[in-house]
Amino acid sequence: IMVAMGHVDPVERRFWARETSTDWWDRIVLQVWDESQWLRNFRMCKGIFLELCELLSPALKRKDTRMRAALTIQKRVAIALWKLAMPDSYRSVANQFGVGKSTVGVAVMQVAHAIVDLLLSKVVTLGDVQVIIDGFSAMGFPNCGGAIHGTHIPILGPDHQGSQYINRKGYFSMVLQALVDHKGCFTNINVGWPGKVHDARVFKNSGLFRRLQEGVYFPDRKITVGDVEMPIVILGDPAYPLMPWLMKPYTGALDTEKELFNYRLSKCRMVVECAFGRLKGRWRSLLTRSDLSQTNIPIVIAACCVLHNLCESKGETFMAGWEVEANRLAADYAQPDTRAIRRSQRDALHIREALKASFQTDQGNQ
Repeated sequence: IMVAMGHVDPVERRFWARETSTDWWDRIVLQVWDESQWLRNFRMCKGIFLELCELLSPALKRKDTRMRAALTIQKRVAIALWKLAMPDSYRSVANQFGVGKSTVGVAVMQVAHAIVDLLLSKVVTLGDVQVIIDGFSAMGFPNCGGAIHGTHIPILGPDHQGSQYINRKGYFSMVLQALVDHKGCFTNINVGWPGKVHDARVFKNSGLFRRLQEGVYFPDRKITVGDVEMPIVILGDPAYPLMPWLMKPYTGALDTEKELFNYRLSKCRMVVECAFGRLKGRWRSLLTRSDLSQTNIPIVIAACCVLHNLCESKGETFMAGWEVEANRLAADYAQPDTRAIRRSQRDALHIREALKASFQTDQGNQ
């Protein structure tokens, strides 16, 4: 109006504005970025990213008409990975990619659903049991098929049954239980239990517990320790029950034999702690309170576990700075201490005692 009235001189519009975010993705990221830039921002090199897009295309192709903008599969996967890797707001990610804020939320869940539907059962799986046993044996524990632990993922307070999600550290969380192999890849996960629930209860109500109890999770490969038969076992911390197929540390007063047993077990069990550290170091959204619904949070956590296995199995680089940043973010949500479970079975006690004695013998022969 001011220009029309002659009060302001019209200014010729020049092409001084910065390139749009669409150009940034199409012309800069896809065509110019080197491998280190891909790795820092998407947690994987471009080759693995393109391979992931191809794997997810059967599920994501059907979603084309549901997006407000005609986003390519590659751009949708990139948006999801960026959001999972960075503790950025939806608005920040939207601005980065030149899309609407709601589009980011839709893309994240579409990609997470596709990962879980198409890849979870193929990627988070037991694999070659003998290779796993040999791996743990090399670390000092015989006939071991995995290490189990739980970790708390912070969430916003749910609308319903909120008190059930407050853990022993006083914040809202959801529990991820995972069994890992000797290399720190997830072989079984269970996610969705409220943070107030003890690790032992989560475990007792999982499909993994039932299959281990029935003797159908691992092949029937027993070894003889002393004069005791020992099946393939998993390793847990004191929060888990001592079972013939689950070994845990001694607690209370410890003599040198018990300390040696605990050292061997702890050394092998560290792989699950490291796996959680690398999971959260790559996918830092798991370190800050998720604003997703109770229904969607487990899907996203499971998708991150699949992505972890993909990166680990392909030897993808884990950058040193990620762990530092993850530790900084994790400090706001310390992991709750879990109460030790005293429950044990007589057969399990015999196996643990036999292992303790054999470790002492091994020590004496070295």
